[in-house]
Amino acid sequence: MRVLVAIVLLLSTAFADFDVREHLSSSTRYEVSRDLGSKLFTEDPSPPEGCVPIHLNLVARHGTRAPTKKRLKQLEELEVRLSELAKSMKSGEFFLPSGWEAAWRGKFVGGELTIPGEEEMFRLGQRIRERFPEIFSGDYHPKISPILTTQVHRSAQSAVAFGMGLFSNKGSLGDGKHRAFSVISDNKTNDIHLRFHDCCQNYKESKAVRRPAVAKLQKKVYAQVSAAATKRYKLPFTNDDISSLWFLCKQEASVLEITTQACKLFLPEEVRLLEWADDVELHHLKGYGDSINYKMGISLLSNVKEAIVSAMEESARDSTDAKFLEKAKLRFAHAETVLPFACLLGLFLDGADVKVVQEEKSVAIPPKPPLPRLWRGSLVAPFGGNTMLVLYKCSNQSPAFRVQAFHNEHPMIMPACNGSHFCPVDLFLDKIVSPHLKHSFEVVCFQPKKVSWFSSLLRLFGLRRKPSPDDDHEL
Repeated sequence: MRVLVAIVLLLSTAFADFDVREHLSSSTRYEVSRDLGSKLFTEDPSPPEGCVPIHLNLVARHGTRAPTKKRLKQLEELEVRLSELAKSMKSGEFFLPSGWEAAWRGKFVGGELTIPGEEEMFRLGQRIRERFPEIFSGDYHPKISPILTTQVHRSAQSAVAFGMGLFSNKGSLGDGKHRAFSVISDNKTNDIHLRFHDCCQNYKESKAVRRPAVAKLQKKVYAQVSAAATKRYKLPFTNDDISSLWFLCKQEASVLEITTQACKLFLPEEVRLLEWADDVELHHLKGYGDSINYKMGISLLSNVKEAIVSAMEESARDSTDAKFLEKAKLRFAHAETVLPFACLLGLFLDGADVKVVQEEKSVAIPPKPPLPRLWRGSLVAPFGGNTMLVLYKCSNQSPAFRVQAFHNEHPMIMPACNGSHFCPVDLFLDKIVSPHLKHSFEVVCFQPKKVSWFSSLLRLFGLRRKPSPDDDHEL
């Protein structure tokens, strides 16, 4: 199809100063996200004099993965659909991105960590060790640096790759002088610390109710892009076509590092719009869009608090008693784990929204392009995305302990910490942690929601509120 090929080549000029890899929402590669964050979060202050890191909490998403089984099926269907579009053409040869069929055709299982994903996590482990030698310079012991993961292979693979980087040259195995290390996990069906999204019944029910509103918004975006693409390429693209082609673009760019095929079918402004639609889904179903999205992470937050308090208490003992003092707790899970944890800390919030989250209310959806927004999936939850809390012990000064937050290795200021990168631990515990721990996981996830007498009356008589034209804005 010579016309389509010619148009795609012309569109290359529009992409000259536009890197589509930075606009893939949660499908963004970690290294790309980290570089993007370096442009936005430029402060990297040294700790106050006399302050030394003594403990590190890490919550990380798995690295770049292959398409899941469900998505492989979607790609198969896309291939069939593209063949149908080719037949609808009056003349010319239909354009198919060269080689994309070969990448996943014939695969029946997916979702595994890719080689680039392994490298992401390996290098992350190396960089963290280099940044915090006080924590990782000693001999390895499972009680000193426990590594935890979910019972999902890509998370377990990520934990192993990270550990290989963290403990490289620490043993005697192979040319890399690796050493064996322990990786442990809870039962997949009852992991309230790292897979709480699978264990929280109220969240699953709430998500099912809220998902149609997100789908409605995304449908409008796909329709807008579909109309423009149909006019541009003279092909009858549907909303489903655009959704699948956008997914193909993300997979090619993140997994295969190919940006010259499916991604070239979209103009930069269309990519930004499709990215925003993905970001709205992340925000509304997994982030600040509803308080239960992050409230269900309180078991993880409580576990982090216990690790920090224990580290402070143990650090006051003499060196003999503190021989097996835990220095790091390293967790590997999913976007559904990292996002709620970042929200509980108040990261990626505009100033006016801080109080809203502290009161555990919902935050409005991120503004639509071209307006700027802080909440972007490519920054908040890329492949390999991670949040760290580092505890410092400060000698001969008050406060004696401080906490510093990092997201994707960039120092972040937690909103409740009065503008300080090094938050006094009492302030951190009182203003950030405690407000969210007023309820237990059981109450948040299994206690029935209170329903007003008026809503109960409507339900009794089978009545429902009449939809409003403004319902789209309820996201």
